[in-house]
Amino acid sequence: MKDRFDLDYYNSLAAGTLTGHLGIIFTRLQEGEVIAEMDAAPHLLAPNGFLHAGSLVTLADYAAGLGCIAHLPEGALGFTTMELKTNHLSTTRSGMVECIAKPTHRGRTTQVWDAVITQKETGKTMVLFRCTQMILYPK
Repeated sequence: MKDRFDLDYYNSLAAGTLTGHLGIIFTRLQEGEVIAEMDAAPHLLAPNGFLHAGSLVTLADYAAGLGCIAHLPEGALGFTTMELKTNHLSTTRSGMVECIAKPTHRGRTTQVWDAVITQKETGKTMVLFRCTQMILYPK
């Protein structure tokens, strides 16, 4: 694997995937923090005209997942999500949304990541997200 904080490498992995379709781009990846964003484009809206909750959950889950990958303990192969929780506080019809994910716990067997999604132009909090990941090791 390349440098664990190589933005270009991680952004290239999205091509042809759900996250690529959503247009999620990582803008910062460093020790203890991941920042990603996406445009609230028309194809990401629900039939009511607002940004679909699933689009926001995917953004937060992807940012936390990348954070987990970049912060895996020595000898780990990967992870799988055990649990996630999302509180939707607001939504938007357009504009950029930004997700900042940070670890709350980075153990050898589990990691817990929290993410906050905001409407980038206004700074209004849209989503509070938490997930628990189980770290996978070779048998």
